[in-house]
This record gives sequence, structure tokens and C-alpha cells, in this order.
Amino acid sequence: MDAFYASVESRDNPQLRGKPLAVGGSPQSRGVVAAASYEAREFGVRSAMPMARAVRLCPGLLIVPPDFARYKEASQKVMAILHSATPLVEPLSLDEAYLDVTENLWGEPLAVNVARRIKQEIKDQLQLTASAGVAPNKFLAKIASGWQKPDGLTVIAPERVESFLQKLPVEALWGVGPVTAKKLRAVGIEKVTDIRKTDYSVLVGAVGSLADWLIQLAHGEDPRPVEPHRETKSISCETTYAKDLTDLAEINRQVQALAEDVAAELKRKGLRARTIGIKVRYAVGFVTITRSHTEDHFTDSRTEIVNRAQMLLERTEAGPRPVRLLGVRAAAFEIESAAEEKP
Repeated sequence: MDAFYASVESRDNPQLRGKPLAVGGSPQSRGVVAAASYEAREFGVRSAMPMARAVRLCPGLLIVPPDFARYKEASQKVMAILHSATPLVEPLSLDEAYLDVTENLWGEPLAVNVARRIKQEIKDQLQLTASAGVAPNKFLAKIASGWQKPDGLTVIAPERVESFLQKLPVEALWGVGPVTAKKLRAVGIEKVTDIRKTDYSVLVGAVGSLADWLIQLAHGEDPRPVEPHRETKSISCETTYAKDLTDLAEINRQVQALAEDVAAELKRKGLRARTIGIKVRYAVGFVTITRSHTEDHFTDSRTEIVNRAQMLLERTEAGPRPVRLLGVRAAAFEIESAAEEKP
């Protein structure tokens, strides 16, 4: 989806349309940009940017607080349209998914026509725009989907894969962020295709075990299938606070609220967890620490999850050290129905 949160806001409020818009927190309270309209992006405003900086870049920026319930509702309608084309839909987030349309419910032999129809259905039903990438595999489709945003459609036919790869900088590779890109450039790798020419030992020295995966991608190969039912690895809730928390009693209350949210999500998904963890980010230096504990038994008990999270909090310096962020996490799952089948 194109600038999803901002697009939903603009759709629902005509006064916001065509204007630089950011969804997020207040610049006076350490807010960050959750999404930016394309008009705001022209000024350099980007997601995850401090809102105070966004306002400096774009003095006329309109700021709207996020309404995740509305975004989730819109996302569910988008996903329903995707599932009308194929059952092989792998959501990555509220606004992005992979589809395998090799065989599809519309009986359409050309993937590009499936993409066109999906885009049109989203526009007609939801008054939102989406960009699509059509390619032989996930890696190439992901890049193609962002190639002509907004409202884009980019097709990489098998015979065009090599010419497409020749254009790509090394940052385009899956798993290559700024740090890894810097390491690759340090050994002379600027483009994706440079990886093929680099001595294997040099590549391993730069990126370690990531080398084999990058070589595969550099040849345009990505064997990962679309997985419509990806296993949930963890459930977490966290909050960044407008004002630093210094009162231990208040910090405990916040951890309780986060733990209760995690417990509610476990019940909603029919899961039980063995591992409970917390995350604490101190205000000074933004130092972030985690603590976790794993029991022999699985649980979705709200009381137990709260108690365990608060016990983990005692293993931190929260209180004496002001806290900016708190999080609670559950992992190591058992599906509830499977637990009920055990003798």
C-alpha cells in the first residue's frame, strides 16, 4: 500500500488531501513519524524520523495522531481482496504482502493482469492506491513493488532479470542494511552484480555467514515459497513515553498494562508461551537492555504473565535510572488446541 496510514487519513478527511501530512506523535513530546504522505516526502520527511525534525524540514507539515483501529480495519479489507485472487497470501505487515498467483482463483494466466485487477479493486472498494511488483521470486518482486511508487506496477519478466540486476546498488539486497553495505563497499562491492566477481574468502571476511545468501540473490535466485500461514514467533507490546518514567510504582503499572496486552493477544491467537521477556530503554544514552525467563510449562494466564514481567523488572535499574521505553514479550509457543489434546 502507498503511504498507508497517511493515505487512510487523507481518504477520510478531504482537508488533508494533497498536503504534506505526517501520522505520528507530537513534536513537543518526542513523537516520531509513523507514516508520511508523498507530499511530505518531497521535503525529506520519512517514517521513524523524530517529528521535531520533520517539522523543521517541512514547516507546513500537518500532523495527525495515529488511529490503528482504522488502519487495521482498512488492512483487513485489503487482505480480503488479495485472498479473492489466491489463497497463497503471506502478509508482512498491515500494508504489505506476498502473493503466489501462478495458479489463481480468477483463472488469469498472466500475473500482471492479476496485479492490475487487485490494484483496481483496492482503488474502487477502498479509495486507496497500492503498488505491485510482479517477478519470478520474492526478492525481485519486493524490489519491483517499490520501483514506481505511488500507484506503481513494475514487471520483471524472467528474460529481464539479468538487466534488472545490473542496475541495482548493493543496498537493494535482502538483509543488507547501512552497516553491511558499508562493509561491502569497503571491499569494493558497489553493485549487486559485483558480488559475483568478488573472491569468496573476501566476501566471507566482510559479511560472514551472510555470504552464501548474498551470492544467491546476486544471481537473481530466491527459493523461498510464499507461506500463507507463517508461524508466530513472538508477541510483544512496547511503548515509548513522552516523559521519562522515574517512579518505580508507575513503571510497574506500565509493565502490568503491557503484560496484560500480551496476555490478551495470546488468548486471541489461541497460544500459550513458556518465555516471557521485557525490554527497558533508559533515558540517558538510550541504552536498551532485555531480560527474559523460560518456564517448563506453557501459560496464557494474565496474572502469571504480569507477575513474571514485574519480577524481570526487578533485575533492571529502572527507577533509579529514568526510563524512556518499556516492552513485554512472550515467545516459545504452544497452540492451545494442541495442548488440550494432550492426555
